[in-house]
Amino acid sequence: MRNIISKVIVGSLVVGTVGFASAQKIDAKAKKILDDITANYKSKKNTYFKFSFGSGVNEQVAKTEPGIYYAAGDKYKLKIMDTEQIFDGNKIYNINTDDMEVTIAKPNGSSTMFSPINYLSTYRNDYNVTYGGKKNVNGVNADFIKLTPVKANGLKYVYIFVDSAKKQMVKLEQHGNNKDVAVIAIKEYKENQELDPNMFVFDKNKYKNYVITEL
Repeated sequence: MRNIISKVIVGSLVVGTVGFASAQKIDAKAKKILDDITANYKSKKNTYFKFSFGSGVNEQVAKTEPGIYYAAGDKYKLKIMDTEQIFDGNKIYNINTDDMEVTIAKPNGSSTMFSPINYLSTYRNDYNVTYGGKKNVNGVNADFIKLTPVKANGLKYVYIFVDSAKKQMVKLEQHGNNKDVAVIAIKEYKENQELDPNMFVFDKNKYKNYVITEL
């Protein structure tokens, strides 16, 4: 389970740009929904949500764990189980408290970020987008949008479920070509809070006994 989580938060939830293809198809209704929630997230000083993270193989979620996520602009902090990830606007810090290891890297095409805003942005070049109607997700009458990669990137498809009235994502499912599945279901959402000014700062002094590797 821990290995699956580490793989996901390092970048498999948000795959880097693979280039524009002339055959790309984007449904107009789905595009408006995605653009509306992207604009809503970006208009906030900061956002926070609690979520459940499920993962498994053969298209079946085997285990679910709680997680928390803070974001302000391009910066964010994510925590799932014993793994924390911080992006300070320049570098990504992956902190594993169980193994006492920190890995530091700059984001690139194959190692980008968890942020749902990035996923909502990369669809413009990377995915064919279709609108699938309404689906009930934990009591929310959500709009269902399917993303299919234009070019091979390890994913079979991505499902995004949106509360269009609130312009918020309520659930995201990622299905890999190898039948791995990762699911994020948002449980609690807050915005424009007063955050600690050091929320997105990696303090090396707190990890003196850790193995720190900078890639």
